[in-house]
Amino acid sequence: EQFNVTSFAATSVAVVSLETFAGMWINAFIVSVICMAWVKKKTLNSNEKILLFLGGSRFWYLCISWIYYFLSLIYPNYLHVHPIFQLAESAHISLNCCNAWVSASLCVFYCIKIANFRNSFFIYLKVKIDRMVPWLLFGSVLFSLVVGTIVYDIIDKALCRNLNFTSKGKIWKAKSIRIQKHFFSSLFIVGFGYATSFTAVVFSAFLLLFSLWRHKRNMQTNSMKDLSMDAHIKAMKSILSFFVMYIINFVFCMLTLIYAMNSQSHMVLLSYVFQYAFPGFHSLTVIFSNPNMEKTLLKILSCMKCK
Repeated sequence: EQFNVTSFAATSVAVVSLETFAGMWINAFIVSVICMAWVKKKTLNSNEKILLFLGGSRFWYLCISWIYYFLSLIYPNYLHVHPIFQLAESAHISLNCCNAWVSASLCVFYCIKIANFRNSFFIYLKVKIDRMVPWLLFGSVLFSLVVGTIVYDIIDKALCRNLNFTSKGKIWKAKSIRIQKHFFSSLFIVGFGYATSFTAVVFSAFLLLFSLWRHKRNMQTNSMKDLSMDAHIKAMKSILSFFVMYIINFVFCMLTLIYAMNSQSHMVLLSYVFQYAFPGFHSLTVIFSNPNMEKTLLKILSCMKCK
């Protein structure tokens, strides 16, 4: 049985490592392309600013999360040094919240830029959205830092009350106590961040879909290519792909918390395998929805194939 557990852990580490490094490469590619465009044009548009933040935050999220996952599974003793465990947990949650909020900002940006409504408030947002993007990004970072700080404080208080730093057994006991006694407060904080970003994605998808339906209904039949229709469809594909992947990721986040409560390590490891695939897959859909990035990626892949 011990051999099976070890074998499963080794397999999960290999799969998670593959997903992590693939996701880091994909997001590093996004950051590199945007930075090269920044150097060339000396400026960035709002869409590029959001993608730059999204790629950077996901890169560091995958990097820190993989280190924490690897240490907790292979070298757990390294996490027993104060305050590495608290810092790793808070950094993981903070970057995850930042990813969710920046992704939601991207969906809201697509919706406001492309959807057509005659409402005065929506028109005001359409005019001011480019100026609002830096504040949306700043708010996402600020909110994620606040969440990370609160989570750090919760974990630190739980460990200080129940932890003997010279005893390995009491460390894991303290972790169990933290999950059971402080589960609801931590879950509420993290859940609030996910719920608000998810609500923004849902509303963006609904408004864009309604705008597409109304535009198609009012559009007169002609042989000319409708650029507005194409823009609607491309934005809908991007938002819906994130919507579906966000739901799957959220389900596995909840399963991780539930099975961690019941100490079912196999299901926790399986949930991690799916969660680590999310940042890479969504960033890949972002690349293929951006003509410039898609062209650059295909050019790099063709050069690698030739070599």
